[in-house]
Amino acid sequence: MSLALVTGGAGFLGSHLVDFLIDSMHLDVVVLDDLSGGFQENIHPKATFVEGSIVDHESLRKLFIRYPFKYVYHLGAYAAEGLSSFIKRFNHTNNLIGSVNLINESVKHNVKSFLFTSSIAVYGTNQLPMREDMIPIPEDSYGIAKLAVEQELRVSHDFFGLPYVIFRPHNVYGERQNLGDRYRNVVGIFMNQIMQDKPITIFGNGEQRRAFTYVKDIIPTIAESIMCPKAKNEIINLGSEKHYSVNELVTHIFEAFGKTVPIHHVEERKEVKYAYSDHSKMKDIFPNTKETELKKGIAFMADWVKQKGSRKSQSFEGIELFKNLPSVWR
Repeated sequence: MSLALVTGGAGFLGSHLVDFLIDSMHLDVVVLDDLSGGFQENIHPKATFVEGSIVDHESLRKLFIRYPFKYVYHLGAYAAEGLSSFIKRFNHTNNLIGSVNLINESVKHNVKSFLFTSSIAVYGTNQLPMREDMIPIPEDSYGIAKLAVEQELRVSHDFFGLPYVIFRPHNVYGERQNLGDRYRNVVGIFMNQIMQDKPITIFGNGEQRRAFTYVKDIIPTIAESIMCPKAKNEIINLGSEKHYSVNELVTHIFEAFGKTVPIHHVEERKEVKYAYSDHSKMKDIFPNTKETELKKGIAFMADWVKQKGSRKSQSFEGIELFKNLPSVWR
């Protein structure tokens, strides 16, 4: 039996991955999710769902005893990059300590491959295009935690032989994004605002540049990487090649909805201004990875949003540091 564990499998990226693992790769899948950012309705009906958190190491220990996992896909994280420096304890508990708990159990139970979705947040600024051979200099707590997990996987392979694949995806958007999360996933935030006829909120002048990645383009690559010898123990940038300004993104969203709303520019926040990656390694190892043009991908997501409707935005209740917190998040 080829049994896979997917953490965060009720969330945006994770639920698409679970669908592919079950429908295309015919694996048996256990989804572990605490439903803090995901929804039970996203979970494939043939998956086994366990509600829980990777932070709970005792429950995780029992889960690995109960299920003989062959593969682990670790996508569970609180990926609010901009907010992370204001929730340091929460960020490191969930994104680093929880990951270490998962690595420990994978070592103990001889998992055949550990897939980890890291982030281009590990690179920091002024390193363009971002390449895997660069020295990472993360500029926020989220990137620091992601980099630490990457290093834990490296030493866990060196010490214990745990095989891994690390992807650094970036700016992924598409169906099932949590529209109610006001701190992350700018495409979902903008679409949620336009559905409610609210002004679109842009930090600074909107000339920040990102390479936006349609979710269904990268799911097959993530899923199949565990069986790809060239990907074993590698770190790989994953995502779209072409980058756009936030202002250009807004134009595409307006077009997809056939309407406009006012644009509200708020104070600039501390963030990497330009972020896009080199994908030479990805193209070498996974030459069949697709790239949907932004306008088309935005139209796909907009159709889903129109069917689902908007979600009420929730404020994060556990802010730890209010100093320099952007006023729009207060």
